[in-house]
Amino acid sequence: MADAVVVGSGPNGLAAAVVLARAGLDVELYEGADGIGGGLRSVPLFRDDVLHDVCSAVHPMAAAAPFFRAFDLAARGVELRHPPVGFAHPLDGGRAALAYRSLEETCAGLGADGPRWRSLMAPLVRHSPALVELLLSDHRRPPRDLSVLPALPALALGVLRHGTALAGHRAAGFAGEQAAALLAGVSAHVVGPMPTPVSAATGLLLGHLVHASGWPLPAGGSRVIAEALARDVRAHGGRISTGRRVDDLRELRGTRAVLLDLGPKEFLRIAGPLLPARYARQLRAVRYGPGAAKVDFLLSGPVPWADPRVGLAGTVHLGGSRAEVFRQENLVARGRRGGRPFVLVVDPAVADPGRAAADGVRPLWAYAHVPHGDGADPVAAVTGQIERFAPGFADTVLAARGVPAAELERYNPNYVGGDIAAGAMTPRQTVLRPVPRWDPYRTPLRGVYLCSASTPPGPGVHGMAGWFAAVAALRREFGVVAPPALAP
Repeated sequence: MADAVVVGSGPNGLAAAVVLARAGLDVELYEGADGIGGGLRSVPLFRDDVLHDVCSAVHPMAAAAPFFRAFDLAARGVELRHPPVGFAHPLDGGRAALAYRSLEETCAGLGADGPRWRSLMAPLVRHSPALVELLLSDHRRPPRDLSVLPALPALALGVLRHGTALAGHRAAGFAGEQAAALLAGVSAHVVGPMPTPVSAATGLLLGHLVHASGWPLPAGGSRVIAEALARDVRAHGGRISTGRRVDDLRELRGTRAVLLDLGPKEFLRIAGPLLPARYARQLRAVRYGPGAAKVDFLLSGPVPWADPRVGLAGTVHLGGSRAEVFRQENLVARGRRGGRPFVLVVDPAVADPGRAAADGVRPLWAYAHVPHGDGADPVAAVTGQIERFAPGFADTVLAARGVPAAELERYNPNYVGGDIAAGAMTPRQTVLRPVPRWDPYRTPLRGVYLCSASTPPGPGVHGMAGWFAAVAALRREFGVVAPPALAP
């Protein structure tokens, strides 16, 4: 039996396996699906020469997170490509707000709200690495890098102004529609009610990154990140088995450390009879958020955006005005259908022309936020929302595949009811994930740790939950105090 077994090959499971294997342990990783990656999978859906990212597509965290900065994707042959515009937010009437890598260029396009956007983002950009380390921490300890301290007042003020009832008041926020919509769109990545302190913090984290390390796409699709992590595991003696589903934790008896890239529901499925009653009740009480319904399009050419500048963006947020985004996200959070969905669109070929075929056919990635467990096919609703800001879009669609939120859980059991955050991002559950414990990765079962997005710091392709869980296991189970280096 191996020294350590990792169950699940999402980014956190792979990160945990990297750390454990580099520490000199004999590591096995089990993945229930036929391929590795979890949220990092790219496959041909309609044509062999066109790859579609079936879960995540854009990776600001892969460029910014401490784990990936140390792992050094570029040195491992992974090229993170930056689109001309990080993200865009079209509005009715052919207008759009654009977030460029350059803070000054972004501010210049926001008119009278340019100085307000600068005052909001500039302090965060100046201290970005330390701020990211703080926000992607285990949420249990004070910041290690004290250079973040000058950014904290700006962060707190931004959360107050844009994460409370003040968000609707011009005196506290933005005077115009474009900047307000631009921030609301990026804040909606929280996939929950708005405005809240968590939605504002999400918007400030992701929003400032576009002006710092950027919002890149990996050349060749998201799968190349998973492949780089897997190569490192194997290079240090680790073994990876796909199609190996664990149905009972007792199958892994004899292993000194078991790290589970699983959410609470899956943990209960494989370990329920072994868990203390109180801990099991706490896991069952975990709240899940709204769902994501996925649509993969095959297009004959670029999206015909009403504002052609939107075609320079790797990511596009479709939700209309700030008020409309808030209204729709709150409707969905209450479990109600109706209205026009908030939609995220990614056009990979904007940053990576190789993603388009020789005849110009290209993939388009889209998510819609829908009520938890919604079973409706999202293709028509998503097509209609894109068509609203890109008249003629439907004429470019050669094929489409819709995956309702209810079916997304079949693709990845951690996405309960289509909740890609693996647990609602409420203020309580953002910090106390998945249950209130000082060490959120260690479970009551000896040698068993959780390392999924259901633990801090939460969702995203950052690898930090895997890092924290692996470091905890090394220290407690093997007496290894100094974590291994991650550089190639």
